[in-house]
Amino acid sequence: MIKVSDKPISPESVVNEVKANSSGCAVTYVGLIRDHSRGKQVQSVTYENVSGKAEKRLREIADEIKRRWPVDNVAIYHRVGRLNVGDINLVVAIAAAHRTEGFAACQYAIDQFKQGMPTSKKETYLDGSVWIEE
Repeated sequence: MIKVSDKPISPESVVNEVKANSSGCAVTYVGLIRDHSRGKQVQSVTYENVSGKAEKRLREIADEIKRRWPVDNVAIYHRVGRLNVGDINLVVAIAAAHRTEGFAACQYAIDQFKQGMPTSKKETYLDGSVWIEE
């Protein structure tokens, strides 16, 4: 279950989508927009889905998780557009029979998300804004 949208993400809804009768856990990560970055006060962050490639990358991450760990379901939802401090920008939910695999898979998803998403990110501060390459 992969979704890239400019609409708010409900973590509870994402968890409900991954749960299965065989699941003993649903490990989740909720990423938030924080109020500071690079020594500056953040007002907002804007994510752009460059050429619509974010879905493909998220699907690759989910597929790799399914190959590496015995998980029931994987969901990765990423919000794009302008987000304010405190808004949710990422929800990862992994349903698995056991927590060890669930936590490992969730950590992997977060790390992969941070390492090569084809999205552009603009941080807006009190004194201007800058596009960030991550």
